[in-house]
Amino acid sequence: MWLLMVNGLVYLALGLATGRFRRKLLPITPAGVISDARAALTGRMSHDDLTRYNYVQKLLYAGIILVGIVIVLSGLSIWKPVQLQWLTAMFGGYDVARYVHFICMSAIVAFLIVHVALAVLVPKSLRAMVIGR
Repeated sequence: MWLLMVNGLVYLALGLATGRFRRKLLPITPAGVISDARAALTGRMSHDDLTRYNYVQKLLYAGIILVGIVIVLSGLSIWKPVQLQWLTAMFGGYDVARYVHFICMSAIVAFLIVHVALAVLVPKSLRAMVIGR
């Protein structure tokens, strides 16, 4: 838990301070997401420039950042529900915080499975992730 939290805080701080989130993840438009999802599902997605995220990637990467924040907060609220009563109350109580935590954990696992599967389907993206080019 602490490793995830510290790593996440450093990632968020650097992403916000350097403007990387703004550059890489914005804008996200519904029309762009629908268009790119349709292209991906029909096998027409272009993978020419791996340095630019498509709209579906932007949405999923921004979403997983939010899921990471929520899983840490829900984890804190179920770890210390008495000391962090206000946080546990924000989730609607201890039991709801547990459900939120479990749903976030499931979302992270699903994201990882899809992420790895798609990286395997586009071999040059896997190579770029490993060697950084």
